[in-house]
Order: sequence, then structure tokens, then C-alpha cells
Amino acid sequence: MRRYRVDNCSIERTLAVLGEKWTLLVLREAFNGVRRFADLQARTGAPRQVLSARLSRLVDEGLLRKVPYREPGQRRRDEYRLTQKGLDLYPILIALMHWGDRYLADSAGPPVVVTHRDCGAPVALRLLCADGHEVGGPREATPRPGPGARLGLTRA
Repeated sequence: MRRYRVDNCSIERTLAVLGEKWTLLVLREAFNGVRRFADLQARTGAPRQVLSARLSRLVDEGLLRKVPYREPGQRRRDEYRLTQKGLDLYPILIALMHWGDRYLADSAGPPVVVTHRDCGAPVALRLLCADGHEVGGPREATPRPGPGARLGLTRA
């Protein structure tokens, strides 16, 4: 069995950007249309300095972009809007929500149900191969080295 290095792991790199509670809560709110700092702080409960740092990181990573606005009689401020890179995270947040609904929701059921805007049916996530076959779980998938795989020692 060949050993491939994991120092270029896409999961690890993604977690370096997203793997923190406040970051995911900011993204949750961005997907719900919350754009302004004070509103993000109120909705997430994040301390001001923490929220400021997370927003800066999300902007630096290209997941959010700043859009200036000015309320009458106020100074210019920035709203935070999802970029395409940020929008591409939507399935990840839905997957996290569905897992939480299944294993952590209280007896009353899930607190939010996401539905398709056109027909009203609940949104479901499915894992499909490139040929359109549904993949029911990890026993139906095989990880294989990709073009970025590197041979060598793995981390212990």
C-alpha cells in the first residue's frame, strides 16, 4: 500500500479557514442576509474584537467582500456580502445543519427547515458521483490519489 503525505490535505486547509465557531456563525448569518457589523454581532453573540477578526479573515480569504454604505447623518461603513467563493460554502453549512438536526435537535424538532423557493419542498443534500449515481456513504466511495498527491511519509 502506497503512503501519501497529508501535508497538502484539502480538509485540513479548509479547516484552517473555517474551523472555528464564530466563523461558521458569521457565514450562517451572511447566508441569511445579515450584512452589517452590529447586526452580525447581535445575531451571533460574538465579542466585538472576535467578530472584527473573523470578518477581516473572511474578507482576506475572499469569502466576503466589503461594500460601503452610509446612513443619513452617519459616517461611511461597510457591509459584508458573500462572494462566489463564499456562496460555494452553502452545501457545507446545510450539511452541518442537517447533521445537527438529526443528532442534536431537541424533541420539538429542527429549529429551521430550509425549503426550495420555487416549490416549497425541504432541501435535501445528496452525494452523487460524476455519472449521477447516488453515493450512500463512505462504504460506497474509494479515496484515490489525485493530481496533487505527494508520495512520502505520512504524519503519525
